[in-house]
Amino acid sequence: MQIWQADFYRRPLRDEAGKALWELLICDGASNFTFSAVCSQSAANSTWLAQQLHEQIQLKKKPDRLQVFRPQSLSLIEAAGKVLGIKVEATRRTPALKLLLQERAKAYSTMPNYTGETYSAIALESPPPLPLPENLWGDSWRFASLPAGDIVEAFTGRPLPILEMPTSLLPLNLGLASTVPVPGVIIDGGRQSMRLARWLQDANPFSLNYLAGAPDGLILEAGLADRFVVATFADEEVKQAATIYEQRKQLSKGLHFLLVQPDDSGMTYTGFWLLNFNG
Repeated sequence: MQIWQADFYRRPLRDEAGKALWELLICDGASNFTFSAVCSQSAANSTWLAQQLHEQIQLKKKPDRLQVFRPQSLSLIEAAGKVLGIKVEATRRTPALKLLLQERAKAYSTMPNYTGETYSAIALESPPPLPLPENLWGDSWRFASLPAGDIVEAFTGRPLPILEMPTSLLPLNLGLASTVPVPGVIIDGGRQSMRLARWLQDANPFSLNYLAGAPDGLILEAGLADRFVVATFADEEVKQAATIYEQRKQLSKGLHFLLVQPDDSGMTYTGFWLLNFNG
C-alpha cells in the first residue's frame, strides 16, 4: 500500500509583498519521496492543493492514502483528496513527516524572508482534558508492565474483539531488547468493558500519560487533538507507580500499552492498544 504523509500550514515566511506563506509538504513513510510547494495565504485552498497533488501523481504512483496529523490541515486536504479519489486518514502517527518538518523548521530561520517569529513545526494546541464519560467507568485500574518479547505472543491469535498493534510500534521494529519492560495500564471494565473498549477505539488512542497536579491524573491523548482524564489519584503509592510508569516509557522508546478486560482473571481480554508518544 502506497501511503503519503501530508501537511499544509502557514510557515514563518513572507512573500515579497509581506504576506504570509503556506507550505504543502509531502513524504512517504521512509522519506524516500519528499515534495514541497509554497503559496500565498490568499491562494491556500483545496483547489491549489488538488493541483499540486495531481502534478505529483503524474510523476509518482497515486497513493492509496494520505495521512494528516494537523487538525488545521485536515479539511483542506480532505477536500483535495475527494477531488482526486484519495482516502485521507487523520492520525497523529506520521513520524517521517514530523521529522522532516522539524528539519525544515531549522532551515526557515536562515532564509531571507523569515519573519523571526517563534515557530514550532509540529506543536499543536492542547485543549483542557475532558472527563471520561461516567457510563464508561470500569471497576478498577492499575499500572503494569510486560517484557517486550512477550507482547506479540500474548495478544495475537486470541479471540480479542479489539486489537491495535501497528507494525511500526512492534517492539522488534523499535529495536527493543526482549527483556525491556514495556509499561502499560490495565482497566478492569466489568460490565462496561465492551462499551469502554468500543469508545476507546472510536476515540483513536495515541498515548496515555501521567500528569502531576492536584490531583494527579492519567491523561489519554486521542484523535488529532483530543484529551481525556482517564483517572485521578492522590495516593502516594499510586503516584510512585505512575512515576515508574513514565520512567519505563523513556526506556522503551515511548512504547506503552492500554489493556481493557472484564476482570483480572486473565482469561478474557476486550481491547488492547499499543501506544507511543513518539508518533
